[in-house]
Amino acid sequence: MIKLSSIITIVFITSFLILSCKNNSNTEEKMIDEKEFGKLNDGSVVTIYSLKNEKGATAKITNYGAIVVSLCVPDKNGKMEDVVFGFDSLEGYVNNKTFIGTIVGRYGNRIGKGKFKIDNEEYQVTVNDGNNHLHGGNVGFYKALWNSKAEMTADGPSVKLEYLSKDGEEGYPGNLKIQVVYTLTNNNELDIKYTATTDKPTIINPTQHSYFNISGNMEKTILDNELWIDADYYTPIDSESITTGKLDSVQNTPFDFRKPTKIGLRINDENEQLKNGQGYDHNWVINNADGTVKKVCTLYDAESGRLMEVLSDEPGIQFYSGNFIDGTFTGKNGIKYQHRTALCLENQHYPDSPNKENFPSVRLNPGETYSQHTIYRFLIK
Repeated sequence: MIKLSSIITIVFITSFLILSCKNNSNTEEKMIDEKEFGKLNDGSVVTIYSLKNEKGATAKITNYGAIVVSLCVPDKNGKMEDVVFGFDSLEGYVNNKTFIGTIVGRYGNRIGKGKFKIDNEEYQVTVNDGNNHLHGGNVGFYKALWNSKAEMTADGPSVKLEYLSKDGEEGYPGNLKIQVVYTLTNNNELDIKYTATTDKPTIINPTQHSYFNISGNMEKTILDNELWIDADYYTPIDSESITTGKLDSVQNTPFDFRKPTKIGLRINDENEQLKNGQGYDHNWVINNADGTVKKVCTLYDAESGRLMEVLSDEPGIQFYSGNFIDGTFTGKNGIKYQHRTALCLENQHYPDSPNKENFPSVRLNPGETYSQHTIYRFLIK
């Protein structure tokens, strides 16, 4: 077995060279760069890909967990800064359980009691969040080593990742083959396309789980960011954060983001739903969702001038306001991540859909192809 201390030393040196938003002169000439990110305990080599577009924006993607390690985009003065949480080493991702930067699945978000039925047969998946199932279980997609390949496309540098989730993994039925393609477009977009197939009826609801702080200052809270969500309704939750099955109006509630609103304005209101989530940790029901890609959400940081647009073909989006970040773990550049210094905007089907007949279906059958398309677009306002 490889000694952990040796791995940390190697990875620290490698990470010091690759994780900065400032590239050396040789790397600047490359649109795609590929390096070893470290080794897992079984000796498997983990790769990290550095992508750079024509405008100088960069992204780092690793095939461990299909993780977005960094994403550097310009502010209003042209300064490139990293806008996502992450770690300086592979070990940070191996040891952390907060899904930072990963693709989660098979089922992103929660399944009540970890139970669901397909054709009257009940399945029990891993219970890893109190009494419930969260983000695919103890391993899921986010702790898997994906097959990967980088290539140039007409839109920009790209990384293709593929994973076979075997029948019975975390309790899910069917051998599921999933492909995720990240492209850093020349329009400063992180474009994410998913496809998947199965050999047995199963359920699927993957999502991208980056923690964003678009100010570029990971010690600053996200409470002054202005959020807009194209949703008249959201799905309320119970005390265990499981959806009740209802669609409630956002009108006259802290959940109304139909006009750009500072996140901190109502986050501490005396509201039962906010208490259940310990802040915002809810799914919004996208207006007029019809399976086509459209703008569903925007996030704006006035100080940096960065505007992030979220485009998706999914019927829901989970907004999580970093309620459980508590300074207990250290991220990139030695920063201890504090309460509400990042947020997640996860495009998805509704939580606990397999147990709610009125929610859009997440079933995938043999012969069908699952697809999803999400875009995080960065602009200056």
